[in-house]
Amino acid sequence: MAQQRKIIHVDMDAFFASVEQRDTPEYKGKPLIVGGQPNSRGVVAACSYEARKFGIHSAMPCSRAYRLCPQAIFVPPRFEAYRDVSEKIREIFWRYASEVEPLSLDEAYLDVTYTADFDGSATRIAQAIKKDILEATNLVASAGVSYNKFLAKVASDMDKPDGLYVIKPEQGADFVADLAIGKFHGIGPATEAKMNKLGIKTGLDLRQWKEHDLTTHFGKSGQYYYTISRGIDERPVRSTRIRKSLGKETTFSKDMMDVTELLRQLESLADIVFERLEALQLEAKTLTVKVKYANFQQVTRSITHTDVLGVSVVKGLLSELLSRTEAGKQAVRLVGITAGGFIRDSDEEGQQLDFSLDNG
Repeated sequence: MAQQRKIIHVDMDAFFASVEQRDTPEYKGKPLIVGGQPNSRGVVAACSYEARKFGIHSAMPCSRAYRLCPQAIFVPPRFEAYRDVSEKIREIFWRYASEVEPLSLDEAYLDVTYTADFDGSATRIAQAIKKDILEATNLVASAGVSYNKFLAKVASDMDKPDGLYVIKPEQGADFVADLAIGKFHGIGPATEAKMNKLGIKTGLDLRQWKEHDLTTHFGKSGQYYYTISRGIDERPVRSTRIRKSLGKETTFSKDMMDVTELLRQLESLADIVFERLEALQLEAKTLTVKVKYANFQQVTRSITHTDVLGVSVVKGLLSELLSRTEAGKQAVRLVGITAGGFIRDSDEEGQQLDFSLDNG
């Protein structure tokens, strides 16, 4: 019997607006709109939760948003800033997932079926990802955890902001039965209106229809609606880039000066990383040690071997790499280890993710 899949959908909360509030403290706690100016023909690209209380939402004309909330702050989007954050959260995703499928700058599906962290608990992995994102970006993410993409996506919207919602395999069918059609990912307003006219208002209503009848009314999408109404979604998480590294890091509860203990922590991380490499059938030639000091300054030290690295060789290199840092002279708050230079990537540079912009 195949192992039950573990899928996480991570979605940054009010992404564009949250980046603006983070970078400009006087915007915090205020209704903020990212997009065009009130007197322009522009639309709302994203808005803060404070603005949403006035009924403002993405794609709304900025002129209407101004009428709803004249005191709102309107700022133009800064896509480079959003891409910078996106790269950071992407790095965090790859620490934990064997496959990462981005949907936009601020959200992605992660397959953690074979991730060994936290005894394989997808819920605890999602908690760790949210914590890592907050620490790295000072931004908040919501996560949905389930056994397929559809349910993980719906779950991530259930408890925003700063949400974590889990739908277990035994809960899937009942959860979908109670779900309003308008909450189904992949069913937009036009399809929702058409379904409502047919008497389909919940997942349970949808489940009463035969697949043939759904395809008659909705074309190829009818088959998708038929399966998701039963909590079934076999679509795999598909990465859009070739993995080029695999790493793991740990943040200490207290800043650390003891080099012996730092080496012990790095060796423990090496065991985890190389266990993952073996599971993914990857062979690495490059080892990188990361150290973040108590003052939040960060350094990395790398070494590339002519032969494939094994965990015993790596443990022998850790002391040398650590000695090239200020560890022991400066207090350390975080250490990490990354393996890269994979053999299968030797004749191809890998593909960069082509993110489509999202409304945050």
